[in-house]
Amino acid sequence: MHMSGESLLVILLVGLVAGWLAGQIVQGTGFGMIGDLIIGIIGAFIGDWLLPQLGIHLGVGVIGAIINATIGAVLLLLIMRLVRGSGGFGGGWSWGRRW
Repeated sequence: MHMSGESLLVILLVGLVAGWLAGQIVQGTGFGMIGDLIIGIIGAFIGDWLLPQLGIHLGVGVIGAIINATIGAVLLLLIMRLVRGSGGFGGGWSWGRRW
């Protein structure tokens, strides 16, 4: 499979924007350029798989790709928050604390 430089640039741009938007929605801040990029690209894979499974089609183009990737990235961050346990369930436990 051959990927042009333009395709790679679009993928990186979509991932960066989607990761930044997801960070703003879920945490209120971004994760830095590299963190936003990674979250956005993984979110794009999640969105590309999950949304068609649910019968949701957002269209084509860069805007549709950004929305799709942002939805996937938000889901990824929410799952990470649940697994990590910060804030919501189980976030108050400290194993090193003695009463």
